[in-house]
Amino acid sequence: MENSTLQFNSEMAIAVTILLLSYGLIFSERLHRTSAAILGAVSMIGVGMIMGFYSQEAAIQSIDANTLFLLAAMMMVVAMLRPTGLFEYTAIIISRLSKGSPRRLLILLSLAVSLISMVLDNVTTVIIFAPLTVLITRILKLNPMPYLMAEAMLSNVGGIATLVGDPPNIMIGSAANIDFTQFLIHMGPPIVVIWSGSVALLLFSFRKLLPASVDHFSEQHLNLDQAIQDRSTLTKMLITLALIIGLFFIHHHLHLYPAYVAFLGLTLALVLVRPKPEELFGEVNWSVLIFFAGLFAIVGGVESSGFLDLLGHQLAAVSHDPNQLMMVGLALIWVSAILSAIVDNIPFTVTMIPIIVGLESSGVNITPLWWALALGVGLGGNGTHIGATANLIAVAESEKSGVEGARITPLEWMKVGLPTMFTGLILASLLYTLFFDFFS
Repeated sequence: MENSTLQFNSEMAIAVTILLLSYGLIFSERLHRTSAAILGAVSMIGVGMIMGFYSQEAAIQSIDANTLFLLAAMMMVVAMLRPTGLFEYTAIIISRLSKGSPRRLLILLSLAVSLISMVLDNVTTVIIFAPLTVLITRILKLNPMPYLMAEAMLSNVGGIATLVGDPPNIMIGSAANIDFTQFLIHMGPPIVVIWSGSVALLLFSFRKLLPASVDHFSEQHLNLDQAIQDRSTLTKMLITLALIIGLFFIHHHLHLYPAYVAFLGLTLALVLVRPKPEELFGEVNWSVLIFFAGLFAIVGGVESSGFLDLLGHQLAAVSHDPNQLMMVGLALIWVSAILSAIVDNIPFTVTMIPIIVGLESSGVNITPLWWALALGVGLGGNGTHIGATANLIAVAESEKSGVEGARITPLEWMKVGLPTMFTGLILASLLYTLFFDFFS
């Protein structure tokens, strides 16, 4: 179909309707999000076959196997690493380095989760650190709320810096053929600036809950000798992680998919550690993986209907001029962030990827749009307690802590989260504008 004759039609209307209904079910939580995604995918395929715009083969091809296999492999690697005590050891080291300063403790804990989120995913990092944070703050007689919120928000920020730090990054890297090193070079520097600004704002926001020091700090409660539970397994898993991280930096030159790199490391870990497969596979969050697969199939149907091409051609009309392209990128940062604060950033990323890819066929340089999308969906998650999965983990942990005044309400989160999100977006927009050639 020629660009000039591409018009909205009944196939597009049906596909978009199924997409919106599926997302409505997911966001309303009237049906579990995985069930809603499966229902949407099955409906899209069935209607698409009847109307002739989608097929079973096309649905299978729309599923990004690289993303799903990479997530599955890293889930299993983390599952084998968790019982060793490495994360507990790290948390205790950080607590000792704080030397009784609540403000320094917040900075150090936030830095730790941010750095770990660059290698592992931010959700796993917060799952591990949240209960430890509650324990540490209980020992120091501090309110855990500011620490839990800071860890969640800054793990979201830190995760933007690398290909594997956040699921949207994996999807973007896979779709745009961006390797680990490229992602780190382009996203690392702006994230350092955004992270610093976010920490400064959080310290100011929580100033009443963070005294200058605590008088009852004692390192005897933070016993390093009891942290490491399995030194032998830890050594083997560190070798595995070193292999994975090392290959992440050079996988593009070796023509290896990130998923294959993760499975190389996983294979080594399986041989060295020899866990029980039944227990290991039970640690994989299959619900999340099936959810992603369903979304891929739904968006694949919308793409096959021609609707994404139509949007792409409209967007292309204002994207050929470099100045206009920069404005499109800035708009994408803000729109994706605001939507990601309201809904999960995964569906938005899945929807936007084929639209951006479609622009390339119109002669548009889409490279800066990939970086804009990564910044927007990553920073937007900080706005509300439902904006990112890591946020929900922090909220749940605050409720379980039993500490008076520690519970994080939706309003409490937005009071701090929205200013943090907008501060990050302003900094990201400034950097994107000043160094647009670098992002191009």
